[in-house]
Amino acid sequence: MHCVAYLGMSLDGFIAGPNDELDWLDELEHIDGVDYGYGEFMASVDALVMGRRTFDTVIGLVEEWPYDKPVMVMSRTRTELPDDATGCEIFNGSPANVVAEAETRGWSTLYVDGGQLASSFANDGLLDELIVSVLPVALGEGVSVFGSLAEHTWFDLQSSKKFANGMVQSTYKCRPKSPRNGG
Repeated sequence: MHCVAYLGMSLDGFIAGPNDELDWLDELEHIDGVDYGYGEFMASVDALVMGRRTFDTVIGLVEEWPYDKPVMVMSRTRTELPDDATGCEIFNGSPANVVAEAETRGWSTLYVDGGQLASSFANDGLLDELIVSVLPVALGEGVSVFGSLAEHTWFDLQSSKKFANGMVQSTYKCRPKSPRNGG
């Protein structure tokens, strides 16, 4: 199973404002005909694993559910989903449980969506890749790209691309946890 987080981030390391605002993402100058690799990325994944907080933010922003792939919403508190969240299901379990379930469904690549969820996958040694788009803005406060990490998590830069609007997108491979550190 290949687990990939694909995130937008401010220069000061936030993926959302203090109240989960994402409006700053729309303030970046748009480059006609450029989707920053998102279409190709989405074509490469079998399903999304989304944190409940990310799900609640997305469902509150859109008129129509934007994903045509299966979505597993990780939640210990939600018991049902809105009818317009087509293809979504609630999953209450660990990242390892999600990966095991995804494997039984024949999936090979998961899009891990949400900072806290990416942290959970990284803590469990299950995050394989991180694609982060750094926008040239400082928010000053907000939701950190990674929540709490159990230990230092190292990444190896695979590629980096600069766009004309100042955004830089980098792809990192997550280093395996060191046996000395319990990973």
